[in-house]
This record gives sequence, structure tokens and C-alpha cells, in this order.
Amino acid sequence: MNPLTELIAPKNRKYLESLLLKLQANTSAVWGKMTAQQMVEHLISQVEYTNGKKKPFCEVSEEEANSARQINIYTAVEIPRNVAFGTPQQKLLHLDLFSATKQLMTELRDFDRYFAEPGKTEIHGAFGPMTYKEWLIWHSKHFYHHLQQFGLITASAI
Repeated sequence: MNPLTELIAPKNRKYLESLLLKLQANTSAVWGKMTAQQMVEHLISQVEYTNGKKKPFCEVSEEEANSARQINIYTAVEIPRNVAFGTPQQKLLHLDLFSATKQLMTELRDFDRYFAEPGKTEIHGAFGPMTYKEWLIWHSKHFYHHLQQFGLITASAI
């Protein structure tokens, strides 16, 4: 499995869930300011933009989006450590980390169902409209980044 392109693919979901279930509420991040539960809830929020529960919009021009999509989806570029877009959400939405992890897995199943319609695309704020396959790649890179952040996965472990 290539974690940068297939980590969240349906065939790898049990593996993904097993990694997330290793997290404890007090698991410290290797870098960054998020707690383990903030990270999982951040991933939930991001997946909700791709399963019909939140309405995304593109924040850049079509030309900028196409260029960014080509680089971030179709190359092996990884999300750099310590990249931050705002501050982590302080108010937790789920009772505990286990509940948040289970909800994340539900959101991923909803993501698959949302894209069951042939030709379906959904907008990424910086990359524009993307297909299911493109979203699988992007979500995989994003999840991989955060799993590394919490020491759950390393390049040598794959």
C-alpha cells in the first residue's frame, strides 16, 4: 500500500482504524499544537466537506486551483510538518477520542456513498473540483500527515 495515495481507500479502512485506535487522549504530538482528539475531529470536519454534510467553496482562481491540484495530487509531495491554517478547534464535539474515531470511520463510509454517483466531483478550497479518486489521494496524504504527527505511522513502517 502507498500511504500517500491509498491510506483511506476502503480496502485499507480496517488498518486505518487500527492505527487511530492506538491513540490515547494523552498521546502527545511529535509536532504541532493539536491534541489527539482535536486531530481526529479535524479529520472528521475535513471529510464532511467531501460527503455532502458541509458545503465547500474554492478560495482561489481556477488557474491556481488547477496548478495546486496537479502538484498536490499527482506528485509525491507531502504536507510539510507544522503547516497551520488557523488554530485548532478548542471545543471538542465528541464525548471522547474513541467516539470521535468511530465517527470519523462513519464519515469515511458516507464519503464513499456520496461519490457513488458516476462523474461526481466535490470542491477543495485550494484545488477546485476533484473526483473521488483525487479525494482518496488527498485525504490519504492528509491522514498520513496527521498519523505521522502523532507517531502512529512512519515511512519505514509501510
